[in-house]
Amino acid sequence: MDGPAMLQRSLGLQADRYSRYIGPTTSFELLLMKPSTIDLQDESLLPRGILRQVGDRDTFLTLPDHGTAGFGHILRDADAVEDVVGPYGRNLIDLYFEIVHPAFPIMEKQIFLEKYDRSHRECSPPLLAAVYILAIGWWEHDGDLLHVPRPDVEELERLARRTFEDAVTRPRLSTVQAGLLLSQRPEGGEWPPTAQLIAVGQELGLHLDCSGWKIPQWERGLRSRLAWALYMQDKWGALVHGRPSHISASDWDVRALTLNDFAAVEWDEGDVVERQDVEQGRLLFVHAVQLSEILTEILETFFTLRSANAISEAGLQSAQLVLSMAKPVQLKLRDWYRGLPVELRLPSASSGYSPPPTPTSGLSSVGYLHLAYFATEMTLHRQIIRSLASNASTAEPHVHQICRNAARARLISAMEFVNRLTPSHLQSFWYFASKTNFALVATFGSLLLATSSGREEADWYRRRLREYRWTLSVSAKSRGSTALTEFAMTTLDIFKEQLKQLPEKPSMSWRVGSGGHVSTSGDL
Repeated sequence: MDGPAMLQRSLGLQADRYSRYIGPTTSFELLLMKPSTIDLQDESLLPRGILRQVGDRDTFLTLPDHGTAGFGHILRDADAVEDVVGPYGRNLIDLYFEIVHPAFPIMEKQIFLEKYDRSHRECSPPLLAAVYILAIGWWEHDGDLLHVPRPDVEELERLARRTFEDAVTRPRLSTVQAGLLLSQRPEGGEWPPTAQLIAVGQELGLHLDCSGWKIPQWERGLRSRLAWALYMQDKWGALVHGRPSHISASDWDVRALTLNDFAAVEWDEGDVVERQDVEQGRLLFVHAVQLSEILTEILETFFTLRSANAISEAGLQSAQLVLSMAKPVQLKLRDWYRGLPVELRLPSASSGYSPPPTPTSGLSSVGYLHLAYFATEMTLHRQIIRSLASNASTAEPHVHQICRNAARARLISAMEFVNRLTPSHLQSFWYFASKTNFALVATFGSLLLATSSGREEADWYRRRLREYRWTLSVSAKSRGSTALTEFAMTTLDIFKEQLKQLPEKPSMSWRVGSGGHVSTSGDL
């Protein structure tokens, strides 16, 4: 089968070959290659495969698929995936590109549709399965599917896992796409598969600057989007699992993501609302990447083993050290939030502006970006509150109160944000870290309760946490939202029992003013 015209001269999506980046310390020495052996296509035939030079420093070895694991039954695998969804494959693909793709644009829509319209057999089996698995979450959103039984998702997941392991032996950009999409399932985002996915990305050279490579322009844009999607997966995975990140700054040379890295047109040129939907999704993705870079700075500043040891070794000065380290990151977070375009803002009672037009799907994924922002804020303030609690006897009272006021204000803002979410937000696509980010609001509130100085303050947090759980329970009743908020409710229930074991706090005069600021008048 001939691939689509767009795939000619691609590096990461050839029809019958895959590529592996040649690193500088392997047994292969590029300086031993004679320039005369490289043809006009920047290729040189070797006994093992074809050497392809894409830039002054970057070279790949392209190899045939034949002989790799599972290659002999790859067409049967594609058939097996398609058989699970029966005649509704195209409905699901349309749902995917209507709801998921705008908010998580890691596919080249034209290429995928071009392949699928010729034959589902041209699609990567694990990627096809991943698209179907995610799209089934909005099965009832298609009127034609409303009264049709859902396909067997467990069988699709089994096929996706098996075919993905085969695909890893002949890695393509579609392999990374499949892994990223599978990670967005409600139960996805596990840490060990993230490590494997990043390794596949490095095989494909996604950690490198491809802006000057001799590959099609569309592939340069796709590689940039996939690279940053991998980066996000790594950093948010590190946060929610409490693990060391796999991607280090010293081995990351990808240029900043811009709107130029997206396909020129992915909408019906006569459909203004669809265009607004796609353009909003691109802004959403770009700003999510930027937020992830700030999160990375927080993780590296406070939560690596080296930084944690440095804070611990500061002893009585650790709180002051944490505050001095936090200030620059706080300013970056503030500037990031202030710089959000109006298309990504959520209306509030005091905002003074109207929400952007409703997307064609009637759903909006901007909620996951705002929740990620609050999770990042709370991660920073969580470290500050911890350090103050560990050095309560040495912290200056006014500094202690200022920090707790700031933390309380973040908690109030996060809870009010969750309370403002509508069904159009809750039923949309949410990034994999979101279910844990909802739980982090509960964790942060419980930490502030546990470190309260008096009974009145603790009771205030206890009431707010009860209200938050009620909000989550109401949100869970929105179609398809149970998996999104259930983890946070379970977290709250666990903390509720643990907090009962704390000693009762002394009574103090304590009052919350506007903006979450507190006034006290000492022991009663």
